[in-house]
Parts: sequence; C-alpha cells; structure tokens
Amino acid sequence: MANYVLPFEKPILELEQKLTELRGFSEDQKIDMGSEIEKIEKKIKDTKVKIYSGMSPWQKVQMARHPMRPYTMDYIKRMCTDFRELHGDRLYRDDRAIIGGTANFRGRQVMILGTQKGRDTKSNLECNFGCPYPEGYRKALRLMKLANKFGMPIISLIDTPGAYPGLESEERHVAEAIAVNLRESFTFRVPFISAVIGEGGSGGALGIGVSNRILMLEHAYYSVISPEGCAAILWKDRAYADKAAENLNLTASDLTRLKIADEVISEPLGGAHQDPEQTAENLGDGLEKHLNQLDALTIEERLQDRYEKFRDIGVFNELAV
Repeated sequence: MANYVLPFEKPILELEQKLTELRGFSEDQKIDMGSEIEKIEKKIKDTKVKIYSGMSPWQKVQMARHPMRPYTMDYIKRMCTDFRELHGDRLYRDDRAIIGGTANFRGRQVMILGTQKGRDTKSNLECNFGCPYPEGYRKALRLMKLANKFGMPIISLIDTPGAYPGLESEERHVAEAIAVNLRESFTFRVPFISAVIGEGGSGGALGIGVSNRILMLEHAYYSVISPEGCAAILWKDRAYADKAAENLNLTASDLTRLKIADEVISEPLGGAHQDPEQTAENLGDGLEKHLNQLDALTIEERLQDRYEKFRDIGVFNELAV
C-alpha cells in the first residue's frame, strides 16, 4: 500500500523509476550524469504540476479514496491536544465508524468528531469501512448535545462513502437516526464547523454536517450519491462512473461555486497523503479562521446563519402556468 499509485499517476512513477535507474547507473559506472538527472527531475516536477493541477472530477474522487490519505484520527492527533475519546450512544453500542471526544484546539476546548476508516482488513472491519450504523449517528448526536450544553464549539470531519445500507441499519432505523441529527443540528447554539476531508457520501455525510460552515479539502468530494451509484441508475452501467462524476458537480471547486461549501483548503502537490503535517496545518488554519468569525456572532445570529445557509442551497425557477 505504501507504493499505491492511482492510474493517472503512472507517468510520474515511470519517470521516477527512470531517475532511480539513471542515478544507480551513474554511481555504478562512476560517470557524471548530473545534467541528465536534472532534466528528468525537472520533467518529473513539470509532470506532477500538469497532472495534479488538471485533475478531472473522477480523478479527484479517486484521490479522495486514496488508501494512504489521512483520516479523522490522523488530523485529530496533528491538530489537537488532550483528546479524550467518548464512546457509545447509550442505547445500543459503540460504533467505531464514528469517533469523537473533547480536545484542545489551538487554545479552545472543542468537541471534535468524525467518520473513521481503517488501514487494513482488521481495522476496516472494526470501523465498517467508514460506513456508520445508526448507533454511530446517535453517538455523534450525544456528543454534539454535550458540546452544546457546555458551550464547546463543534468540529466534524467527514470522510465516508455513506451510512451503512445493510439489514442491521434498517432494523435499527438509520434513516430516523440521520433525520434526528439533521433536525437537532439546527438547534445547537455553539459554533459548528464541518470539513470534508475525503469522501462526502450522501446522508451518511450530512448526518454530521449541518453546520455553520462547510470546508472541503482540495481533493475531497461531496455528493448526494457516489459516481458508481449514479452511473448504475442513469446509464445502467457502473463503468460510466467518470461520466457521472463530471455531471454531479461534486468537487470542492464546484461546491464553493454553488455556495454549498464555504472554503477550499489547499493540499500539498500530489494530495494530502504526500504531506499530512502540512495538510493538517492548512486545515487547522481554516477551522480557526471560521471559528473566530462564528465566535463574533451572537447566539441568535449563529442560529440564523446556519438556518439561512441550508435554506439558500439549491436554485430553482418558478414558471407561471
């Protein structure tokens, strides 16, 4: 997994392999090939800029799903201190697909929570591949209510393909759990910021995303349905996922243009996994800036701000008949 390469990154890999071979040949044969090495290094740099600055929506989806991309706990460890995880929904069990607790974020006591994926088979099974059960959303609601009670800002980090759609979820009323979260989130009197750090899949993401501000990492996506699911419905073939991604307007730049997301957080060249420390710093700066803005509002202004944000989403025209 350490050398995981996305399909569109193969030209970079080929150049890097060529560079390694050339350096090895130069050392073995005691030949100065500095100028040739510099040319390839420049070509690698130019190729990276060309590829990563011109990514298609489908390529951004692939980047958002990169198995080495930082997950919620990676950001919590880098952005916060004194994190104390809280467990369970007090109704059924603890869902490891959603984690959260209190933490110190740049001098503020906050409630930070988010969806969590795994790095290997064992951890993925433990957190159900980042797809929360109903109890995960009920745990998230319990934590957000605690934050509201004690006056702590809420930060949610979103990275999920969606809520788990299986029989167990239906038996325990996943739609109701998400719906209650949507309703209750409009009542929280504290600042509430969410950030899409990878995948933002449908109601599974929205269940912890009804906030005053929505930030998105540069290569994250946020959509009502996955490109594969959309392709299966519209074209009856998941192979059209790239076409679906083009039409879903799911990238960070699309969503800021549509005034759904409020800010795009830049990632290092090649994606967040190339430099998790810098990505966490960039995300922390964005969160801090918007928390400062929300702190300046009164409680009533904060509630109205959140209501108006979601009331204004969507454009439609009325025609007289």
